[in-house]
This record gives sequence, C-alpha cells and structure tokens, in this order.
Amino acid sequence: MISVSESGSSAQSPRSPSAKPFIYISVTEPVKLGNGVQAYISYRVVTKTNLPEYQGPEKIVIRRFSDFVWLRDRLCEKYKGFFIPPLPEKSAVEKFRFSAEFIELRRQALDIFINRVASHPELLKSEDLRTFLQEDEEVMERTRSHETGLFKKKPLELMQIIKSKVSDVVLGKEKPVEETTPEYEKLRQYVFQLEEHLAEAQKQAFRLVKRHKELGQSLSDFGKAMKLLGACERVSLGKAFSELGSKSELLSLKFQKESHNLLMNFEEPLKDYVRAVQSIKATMADRANAFRQQCELAEATRLKEINLDKLILVRSDKVAEAEIEYRELKAASEEARMRLETMAKVMGEEMARFQEQKTADLGRAFHLFALGQADLARDLAHSWRTLLPRLP
Repeated sequence: MISVSESGSSAQSPRSPSAKPFIYISVTEPVKLGNGVQAYISYRVVTKTNLPEYQGPEKIVIRRFSDFVWLRDRLCEKYKGFFIPPLPEKSAVEKFRFSAEFIELRRQALDIFINRVASHPELLKSEDLRTFLQEDEEVMERTRSHETGLFKKKPLELMQIIKSKVSDVVLGKEKPVEETTPEYEKLRQYVFQLEEHLAEAQKQAFRLVKRHKELGQSLSDFGKAMKLLGACERVSLGKAFSELGSKSELLSLKFQKESHNLLMNFEEPLKDYVRAVQSIKATMADRANAFRQQCELAEATRLKEINLDKLILVRSDKVAEAEIEYRELKAASEEARMRLETMAKVMGEEMARFQEQKTADLGRAFHLFALGQADLARDLAHSWRTLLPRLP
C-alpha cells in the first residue's frame, strides 16, 4: 500500500483541517464471479483518506478489471504528457486466468497501479479517480458502459484548411516531421535502451524463478527416493538415508517458497517497469503527434498568409474570408505550439519523478532478492551441516 503523504502521529481527528492530508488505498479480496466466458474477478477497493473532496474517512467499493481499464483510459485522454501508470496484462492462456498465482499477481499489480495514481500530485485531482474510488457498483458500471468507445482521437477543427498539406505527407511527397532536439533525442535513446535492458533482466529473473521451482521439485523427488531406499537398508544406513530424505523434502519447501518470493518481489517489479516504460513510449507517441500537428499548422498558416497577401494585391473579394481563415489558423497554430511546450515541460518533470520512483522500487526489489538468497543459502548450509554427524 502506497500513501501520498504521512498521516502524522498526533491525536487529531483524521478529518481535522490541521491534520496532514493522506490517502491510503488497498486492493484486496479477489473473488471469482460468473461462469464460463462471462466469469471475472472482482476486487474490494478500500480507500481511507482525510481529503475534503472525498465523501468520508473510509469508502469500500467493489471493482473489476474493466473498471481499472476505464480509469486508465480516462487519465490517458485527459492528462497528455503525463506518465500514466501501467495496468497488468491479461492472461493469454485461458487456463491461467483464474489460477491462484495469476489472481494474486494481478491483485498486487492493481494495488500498485491505483496507489501510484493516487500518489501523483496531479492525477490525485482527477474527478475520474474520485468516481472510481467512491461510486457504487451500479453507477460505476453505467458510467463505464456509457463511455466505452467514446475516447477516440478527434480531428482538428481546421483539418479541412490544411488538407492539402496533410495529403502531401500521406502521399509520400514529404516525410513526416519528427522532433530532433538534443534533449528529446537523449530521452528517446534512454527510454528505448531502458526497455531493452529491463526486458532482458525480467527474462533472466523468470528463468531464475523457474530454476528454483525445478530445484524444489527435484529435492522433493530426491527426498522420497532416499526414504524408500532407507526403508530397505540396515538400521544405521537406513536411518541415514531417511534423514537425508527428510532434509531434502524440507529444503524442497524452502526452494518453493523462495521461488514464490522471487516471483512476487523480484520478477514482477521488473515486469512492472517494463510495462511502465511502454507507458512512457505511449506518451512519447502523443508528443510526436502534437509536434507534427504543430508543424503542419505552422506551415499551413504560412501558406495561408502568402495566399492572403496575393488576394490583397489583386484586391480580390475573397480577402475578408481569407483573413478570417488566416486568423483562425494562426490562433490554432499558437495553441498547438503552447500545447507542445506544456507537454514537453510536463514530460521533463514526469521523467524526474519516474527516475526517483524507479530507484526506490527496484532498490527495494534488489534488497529483497539478496536477502532471500542469503536466507536460502544459510538454511541450505545449516541443514546439510546438521546432517553430517548422523551419517555413518
């Protein structure tokens, strides 16, 4: 559970104006509902807060995965330039959709997602977030169903005016313009390299988890075989084999437990950051679109100004209409320029936040990884060492 701020240790009421603002959210108690292809998992989302814009100190709602998708889609549409936290992917294999491990991994990922949204100073202000955290299930379902498919990119109002300019790009007469500032090139290179390295690290972490599971199973099988061998040997040797079998089975459980810990605390955080980088790339695509639109509008404005000058020279009766179109284009071009500048500024701030959060999260994951491996190695050494005096 991630909080946006500390709640303080004073005895003040949580709703007191002088209390430090906080919001704690937990995603718990996944429950399977429905049957067949209609089956889905619901989650209990508990929000505790003293923020005045919320209905009370605690609210409990039931949400399903599609509700989380709805919230993220809304945030992506309304907060251009921001890095919207990623959601876990859907299971591609039907038989794994409702496995205990998959359900727990998804619950953990959804908990991280909603707390990252709530810990963001801008996303926290979202009305859609408040709707998600407070509205009853019936209201949430109606809202989600009503707005499904509404968020599609809208064409520029002045697209007809710059139609010929866009057609040149589509037909290949001109190459699509791309932002090439040193700062943006550095950002792009870093993001693509980070995605590559994180993906490789996650791949190797997956192999490590698998290896621990296999070792656990091998020790279990080995232990059973040693016990059976001990049962048909003389007393002293048979007892030694039985002890070896028992130790092997005990260590098998430790390997199985550590493989689960590795999955939850090491591989999954790496996978989460692979998804996070993909979200950053989506924001970069929005910025690329904004840059192209700004360039197209600027060029269309320039061409319209040239055309207007010609009409003025020949004293055409179309001057008034052309002046109106020119002013509209110029205003739209300026608006596009400011929108791009704002997006670039936001992305710079978001990258700083991302780096700080990544350092904390992956640092925690590496710490848990090292701690788990050290504990496992110590247990292995201790178990085999205590067995030595009992061997004949």
